[in-house]
Amino acid sequence: MEMPIKVLLVDDHEMVRIGLAAVLGTEDGIEVVGEASNGMDGIRLAQEYKPNVVLMDLVMEGMDGIETTRKLLELYPDCKVIVLTSFLDDEKMYPVIEAGAFSYLLKTSRASEIAEAIRAAARGQSVLESQVASKMMNRLRQPKPEAPLHEELTEREMDVLRLLAEGKSNQDIADTLFIGIKTVKFHVTNILAKLGVEDRTQAAIYAYKNGLAE
Repeated sequence: MEMPIKVLLVDDHEMVRIGLAAVLGTEDGIEVVGEASNGMDGIRLAQEYKPNVVLMDLVMEGMDGIETTRKLLELYPDCKVIVLTSFLDDEKMYPVIEAGAFSYLLKTSRASEIAEAIRAAARGQSVLESQVASKMMNRLRQPKPEAPLHEELTEREMDVLRLLAEGKSNQDIADTLFIGIKTVKFHVTNILAKLGVEDRTQAAIYAYKNGLAE
């Protein structure tokens, strides 16, 4: 006979916990092993009961659901955290997913949907509220900002660029950095190519505009 899925409820609303416990108590293969009204108690009960799945509220006094999820998974990385919340705002949704939340449901979900999400989590399958999934897909589709051109420069090339922006000649740069003048010219050529500029003046302007030189 298969062992039941051990579930811990973490929510600061007593009626929510009572309702969830009552509903999940009628589901085959699911056992509510504990209830916590805050994050600290949630972590303490997780240490005691070793749940397979935690239903996690997001907004709680003291330690919120995001921090509780992070700390809980540091202790028990195999535990699956299912966020059960009323909130869909980016400031809460993305941080808790980055903290390791496995699934994300709204409190408007039907009891059968919550139970199935618990079973899915136990099988290693995530469940995302449709609006959450849409937000995640839209975020992935957004083009990533291009890195500044100067991030392609080596540390030595950055040194040369700063001195170049100060109006130093190749000889001055060579003396300052204790390198040969041919090496300086080599670095300058690379800097112009990487920054996509035509001459030293444009390179200096780039350095000032991007805060690389005083």
